[in-house]
Amino acid sequence: MPNGLARAAIRFKPSAFVGTFVALMMAAMIVSACGILLETGVRASVPPTRYAGAPVVAAADQRAHFVTGSGDSRSESATPLPDRARIDNSLVRTAGSVPGARTAVADVTFPVQSGGRSVTAHGWGSTSFTGEKLTAGRAPQPGEVVLAAPGASVGERTTLTTADGPRDFRVSGTVRAADGAPTAWLADSDAVRLSGHPGRIDAIAVLPKDGVTDDALKSQVAQALGAKADVHTGDDRSEAEGSEVAYAQEMLTGIGGSFGGIATMVAMFTAAGTVALSVGQRAREYALLRAIGTTPRQIRRTIATEALLVAPLAGAVGVLPGIALAGWWFGQLKEKGAIPEGLDLSVSFIPLVSAVGAAVLTALLAGYAAARRPSRIRPGQALSESSVERLRFGWIRTPLGIAAAVGGCVFAGVASSLTGDDAANAALGIVMLFMLAVALLGPLVARGCAALFGLPLRGAGASASLAAANSRTNARRLASAITPIVLAMAFSSTLVFMHTSEDRVAADQQREGITADHIVSASGAGVTPDGVTKAARAPGVTSAVGLLKTSVLVPVGSGGDRWLESASTQGLTGSSRDLAKVQDLDVRTGTMASLGKGEIAVDAKLADSAHVRTGERMTLRMPDGTKASPKVVATYGRGLGLSQVTLPATDLKHHVTSSFSSEIWTKGAAPAALTSLGTLQDRDGYATAQSTDRQVNAWANAVMAAVLGGFAAIAAANTLVMTVLDRRRELGTLRLIGSTRRQVMRMVRWEALLVAGAGIVIGSAIALATLVPMMNGLTGESPYIPPLLYGSFAAAALSLGLTATALPARAALRESSPSGA
Repeated sequence: MPNGLARAAIRFKPSAFVGTFVALMMAAMIVSACGILLETGVRASVPPTRYAGAPVVAAADQRAHFVTGSGDSRSESATPLPDRARIDNSLVRTAGSVPGARTAVADVTFPVQSGGRSVTAHGWGSTSFTGEKLTAGRAPQPGEVVLAAPGASVGERTTLTTADGPRDFRVSGTVRAADGAPTAWLADSDAVRLSGHPGRIDAIAVLPKDGVTDDALKSQVAQALGAKADVHTGDDRSEAEGSEVAYAQEMLTGIGGSFGGIATMVAMFTAAGTVALSVGQRAREYALLRAIGTTPRQIRRTIATEALLVAPLAGAVGVLPGIALAGWWFGQLKEKGAIPEGLDLSVSFIPLVSAVGAAVLTALLAGYAAARRPSRIRPGQALSESSVERLRFGWIRTPLGIAAAVGGCVFAGVASSLTGDDAANAALGIVMLFMLAVALLGPLVARGCAALFGLPLRGAGASASLAAANSRTNARRLASAITPIVLAMAFSSTLVFMHTSEDRVAADQQREGITADHIVSASGAGVTPDGVTKAARAPGVTSAVGLLKTSVLVPVGSGGDRWLESASTQGLTGSSRDLAKVQDLDVRTGTMASLGKGEIAVDAKLADSAHVRTGERMTLRMPDGTKASPKVVATYGRGLGLSQVTLPATDLKHHVTSSFSSEIWTKGAAPAALTSLGTLQDRDGYATAQSTDRQVNAWANAVMAAVLGGFAAIAAANTLVMTVLDRRRELGTLRLIGSTRRQVMRMVRWEALLVAGAGIVIGSAIALATLVPMMNGLTGESPYIPPLLYGSFAAAALSLGLTATALPARAALRESSPSGA
């Protein structure tokens, strides 16, 4: 009988299951989209480009590994490096001596400049696997160069500006470059010596003897090199070309895993609430079934069968837009350069089946939980409770909800006493705990909102007073409508206003911290070492410094929860005194008057996160992963808008691919001499450009807010429609006793305003409780909430509530209108 009842219910009353179907479909869409991105991140690989012709490549690990704890509590995290990690040149002989190797070639790639143009330089040996052929002349000897550049001719002299200054070379040959970009090939010994990383190389390309397989050669090379290098074949060779794949993996797994976990939990919780609402709306049917002798087990089996009939189809339909959402998201990331062009989206059955399974499991668990009471109570009591909502609350949900609310308050107190990333991490727990509390204490929260917001409604006429009374006596129905709106407001506000707050602080710090009159941004390889000198000697310029922009990795966090965080870094060419004239970093402790070798100045918030003080040594990883422990001589307050770490360029240049300065900051007039060094901007133009970059970086947060907020908004609309359509009998009764259509619609609108208003207030309060400690820890400032942006969020929630109730209410009134009305 249960199976027949379930099929009959779906067949003859499909409208009762439409809301459940929509909720489960949307949940499956979110789960499948995040699962696809997660799987793509886990499986991320791209075909090699530079090393496509080298069957086996040995290179350094392009991730920095950070270990915390010991024994059973030991954990290790891997973070992509900001620049390329390199290996020792002596390993070339070791790799080339294995039995299966025909030859091993040291590969280096570094920028040089010639005649004001950027040129990419390599060692000539790399042509054995890249395939370039001479069009004239011969291979270079020490002191010679082969060029792929327009107008180059054999025998002429040319000057290449390297990291160590200008060097003269004789052109021994020419090559037609495949991509047309200016390229120079030096003798292998010259390339290693002049690359800026003496004794270090990018990778070793190992070519096999005839008959030796790639796997056999890889095994031999790996055994010979041991832990000194990673050995790659196949598509894994792309990992030796840099950190692009590692960054893509980190981003995709972060979106699919971290955000996906939160989104999946929210989606499942919301869908479960909709299933429970659907079951609760049919309480009268279950009461009648109990009255005619249906057993509790049969009731539960009927609900389970309904779930098994609806959920798989909803899940299967939901994965289709989920695939489309993942594809759009992935395409946008690729368009913005966050992931390599060669990386493809991975779509397998695993995330799709998982999404369908999650929908089915959610429907079963939610249906079973909602059916517990209707299936257990006596038939007479069931008929009574189907007409009037019971007032007592569950002994499981209520204590759990109170515990979650208390936990949220505790986390808020803890976060307010922390600084840096510790405060941010604690703040993330606030929004999750408070949201859990709202979901578990929904009826209590709804009754409180109805009592509070209902007070002004009592004096606003009969329709408003009736709306307040309805809300008080139907707290569960009200709670099911409020919760999705709270979700949408809380999560969207937290994600979006976190960025607006950081953006505001960064803009303020830039406006106050940039005291330079003009900034030269170099194109290509950067500004040559003599470029800073030329700028300083230019007429009208009183001070000039060169800044090499990159990032370092700094251990942050507390206890066992520590990780490596990327920190923006500037390497200084020039004097600290001149830097103070073009940048006001707002020094808080120590002094930057004589920033010397082995010394750094850091942002005060970063120092707090790393738990270091002025005078202590800060352990960090240079851009290429090299460990360093410079002494902190000063902390300053404007790192978010300028750079979080400042150190001498001489300490930095051997750890980056290009050791040329990225920018020149000057004080004084802007003569024509500066325009020849790069793109010249004044301080306002430079700040505007940096703000644009921050907007691009915030795109991911905005998309996550749109995905989660959009889902919650649809769930809210779905729930509101379900609750209004379930009230056809009530609305019809109001018309029969003399209420006009306008009065009934006015009552419905007041109820919608109460629901939307309660959701907006509670969601905003949760977001504010999260943002205040988070921003205080990250920036030291209060959160910045743009009034127009917040107003648009609130207006959208109000419009959603009014629309999702007015339209179905009109339809219900048309169906239930008394004759002649």
